[in-house]
Amino acid sequence: MKFEISTKALQKWLAIVSHATASVSTTPILENILFKVNFKNIVLTANNLEMAIEYIIDEDVKILSEGTFSVPSKLFWWYVNLLDDDTVMVELTSSWDALELKTEWGKTKIKGISAEDFPLIPNIKEEVSFELDGGVMKRSIEKTIFSSAEWNIRPTLAWIFVRVQWSDAIFASTDSFRLSEYKNILNAPSKIEFEQIIPSKTCYELKSLIWEEKVKIICGENQIVFSFWNIHIFSRLLNGNFPDYTNFFPSSYNTKWVINRVDLMRALKKINLISRENNYSIKMSFSSETWILLETSETQIGEEEERLVGSVEGEDAIIGINSIYFLEALSAIETTHISLQFESSLAPVLILPVPDEGNKKALPGQFRHIIMPLKI
Repeated sequence: MKFEISTKALQKWLAIVSHATASVSTTPILENILFKVNFKNIVLTANNLEMAIEYIIDEDVKILSEGTFSVPSKLFWWYVNLLDDDTVMVELTSSWDALELKTEWGKTKIKGISAEDFPLIPNIKEEVSFELDGGVMKRSIEKTIFSSAEWNIRPTLAWIFVRVQWSDAIFASTDSFRLSEYKNILNAPSKIEFEQIIPSKTCYELKSLIWEEKVKIICGENQIVFSFWNIHIFSRLLNGNFPDYTNFFPSSYNTKWVINRVDLMRALKKINLISRENNYSIKMSFSSETWILLETSETQIGEEEERLVGSVEGEDAIIGINSIYFLEALSAIETTHISLQFESSLAPVLILPVPDEGNKKALPGQFRHIIMPLKI
């Protein structure tokens, strides 16, 4: 196995594939990247058994001989990133236990593990296959992933629910304290019906790698693969069904508040400096005199209150809310104003974007979000 490759290109491709290596594992091979050098291309693969990434290199490379070998991802990537040469020669040593990297000014050997021990990516028995616009997928993940649970805390909720049906592509997530939904109207209606829960770890990688290109999705037997450019992302799927969450969104309200989103975010960022000592718990008071008061109880570092002008409709009310959750929801909205509505101090708080007046352009998707209030 021997090839010469652009150093900058190799740095870029290693950074992409290494996202699927296990950071710490009792099985060292899962921390490796597999090099499979073919006559016309090189396939880089990382596989942590939950997710795998393949990148096919077919440019900026000169292949001299074929072969396969795996090396530690972090060590190899760190070393390549320290190279400032235009190209690097990579060759499997005659002892078959290391890759040798040669440049004009130096060389090094990095020991690895035989490719025979590298975990294979299972073949997917195709049940569903379709394409989805990359921009739709990227934007939808960004609007919902913050509401999914952290994997190490609540793994059963660390996912995003995806439904593609006719002209709709709907993404939703929840950690049981909040719920986000983003609905897209597709330009080209889908001919298939697709419904699946996808691990948030996989969604994070998709969000960082895809852009506007078409993404081909193949699903079958608890496995799914996303293909775009020269990249293939394989993932295990989670067992179970997403609950019918649509009834969780309130259909009526007793108090409704409309306010400038940027002003509200600035106020929340200021109050968070104090409320972090109180688990980001704040109190919000709504007055029919068209003002809203945000305040936090006194902590060891101080106390804070912010008064904002808005449009309050309905009854005066006081609610408790997690200010970090609130701020993350506002960050997913792009309009100048938002509305916040609820029936009582213990009912779910619905947050919606308010279309900007005079802007004839329709929003690219429909976002809605609920936060469960805190007891005060």
